[in-house]
Amino acid sequence: MDSFEIMGPSKIEGIFKPKGNKNAALPMIAAACLTEEDVTLENVPKIQDVVNMIEIIKSAGGRCEWKGENTLVVNSSSIDNFDLDSELCSKIRASILFAGPLLAKNGYVSFSPPGGDVIGRRRLDTHFAAFESMGVKVEWKDCRYTLRSGKSLMGGDIFLEEPSVTGTENILMAAALAKGRTVIKNAACEPHIHDLCRMLESMGTKVKGKGTNRIEVTGASALGGVDAKISQDNIEIGSVIALSALTGGRLEIRGVIKEDLEPILLNFRKLGIDTSLREDVLIVPENQHLVVKTDFGGAIPTISDGPWPSFPADLTSIAVVAATGSSGTVLIFEKMFESRMFFVDKLVSMGARIILCDPHRAVVSGPTKLRAQHMSSPDIRAGMALLIAASIAEGKSVINNASQIDRGYEKIDERLFDLGLSIKRI
Repeated sequence: MDSFEIMGPSKIEGIFKPKGNKNAALPMIAAACLTEEDVTLENVPKIQDVVNMIEIIKSAGGRCEWKGENTLVVNSSSIDNFDLDSELCSKIRASILFAGPLLAKNGYVSFSPPGGDVIGRRRLDTHFAAFESMGVKVEWKDCRYTLRSGKSLMGGDIFLEEPSVTGTENILMAAALAKGRTVIKNAACEPHIHDLCRMLESMGTKVKGKGTNRIEVTGASALGGVDAKISQDNIEIGSVIALSALTGGRLEIRGVIKEDLEPILLNFRKLGIDTSLREDVLIVPENQHLVVKTDFGGAIPTISDGPWPSFPADLTSIAVVAATGSSGTVLIFEKMFESRMFFVDKLVSMGARIILCDPHRAVVSGPTKLRAQHMSSPDIRAGMALLIAASIAEGKSVINNASQIDRGYEKIDERLFDLGLSIKRI
């Protein structure tokens, strides 16, 4: 099992080029199963979650081939196994995203419960209730879900119980080949869903309401191949902004999309993290003195996550670490997952002053001088948060289970080493 060894305090500085958005790449790979033709995806991050999605397609009979460093060609015309491999499904939460396209293509799909990060209960009820609205029969037997739609899926009005990202993506893909018009209400609005909508349009589906919580999809009788490009990963960008600000280096992040960063930068400013934007280049100034910006009247400010355009839940762990380096007190309110905060004990062992009020809320008082520690990454984002903490801690830290971080960040150790971070894989 790989580990990261980090000698701190260290800092990063220079030019950082973000990889493609993990949360866009996974549904777009699944969407390639909607057509018999080649689908070429550009700017695909080479991370473990992408590898797992590719393996699921191959195990079902499809073909995937890398063309160049980050270009992936998928062809699903030879898929003939719609009973997805249980072991592969257990490795990744996004395996659920094959339900919509394979059901639309074949009228049948069977899969075991998806795996992924253990950050709390992650319901599938939103997916299944929406599928049932399209005429699908859902069965649970022998630890597998089986979905059947008969000859074809039927479009209709669907109100999602919650603005589930993967639920919205699954219904979008199913609706792309369904009969008639499908209206998805209370849809998720995250930037990566916009990427998926653009891809489906290019394949021949009509989509209205991209970027809103009401999306209309007019199904097509067949979809064609497409060459689609994945946008930059705003979660990776948010992660390195925090790392740069805490370590004191000047960083230029190239190719950013302003709209995808607005809620992130707004909340980072509460921690005193300053940035500037010049066209598509975001600059993190060097040697920032981080001070928590109190609410009017001197009240303790809150950083709370939520569905887009709120602060992304995937950056909550990063915000906790950033708060340890900022002078003042802040409340971090994780509303969406009841177990995501359970990594803070590792930060406390490093010297952080954090009070975990309950599974969703932590009060962080800074700045604190962190000390090196031997730790293990519990999930993708907590792992990245620990990497950042180790970068500013005194001494040599070791983070075991580095494969968790690899699931969301492509070659992050090599790229940060090139920017000056004292990190190596062992």
